[in-house]
Amino acid sequence: MTEERRGGIVAVSQAKGATTTRNGRASSRNKREQILRSAVEHFGTYGYDDTKWADIASDVGIGATALYHYFESKHHCLFDIMTEAITAHLEAFEKATRDTDWRTGLVRALRSGFDLTDYEVRRMRVLVDKQGLIAVKRSSVREEKARMLARERTRDLEFAWASFLVRGMDQGVIPETDARLLARAVLGLNKSVWEWYRPEGSLPLSQVADFYIRRQLMVIGLPPELVDEIP
Repeated sequence: MTEERRGGIVAVSQAKGATTTRNGRASSRNKREQILRSAVEHFGTYGYDDTKWADIASDVGIGATALYHYFESKHHCLFDIMTEAITAHLEAFEKATRDTDWRTGLVRALRSGFDLTDYEVRRMRVLVDKQGLIAVKRSSVREEKARMLARERTRDLEFAWASFLVRGMDQGVIPETDARLLARAVLGLNKSVWEWYRPEGSLPLSQVADFYIRRQLMVIGLPPELVDEIP
């Protein structure tokens, strides 16, 4: 897909090589991805509540009613965006902590939480803004299925972090404590950034990452002399 900026929003258009049907139209999967991408740009820039469903339809070149072929509702789309954001975070964490010593894996994992493109930052903003909705049961079958998947991925990420932190405790690198609460504290610091950080702002994300990662290391309980060694 290619991107074209329109009034601060990245409009998504179909690029050469994209999957198409016999009559040249974009495939359902391709169009669905375009809708998700457009929704992230709109929700992450203007906010979920202030984005009209019809604006996304217009952005991807379909009628408003055609959106319901791909998503049952704006909530359904939102839950899928949340699942994508959490899954990407989990995959980056697993890659960072694989085949390395615990302390190196820790630093890599924390940095991976900030190693995001502008689009991924907006996706995290969407997640943080409306994550509370994951706890609210939906009456629609499709919405509920999407909500439960987002909730499951959230638990997977927390469990992965908690299990990793237990390893650090077992090795005597950090103090023993409630690993689940500690994992939530570490993830909570990361999430707090996306409540205020804007990709178009003057503060570079690398500077934000350096500041927050040091605080995360302190919360985890890494000795001060080791925190000072972290580049």
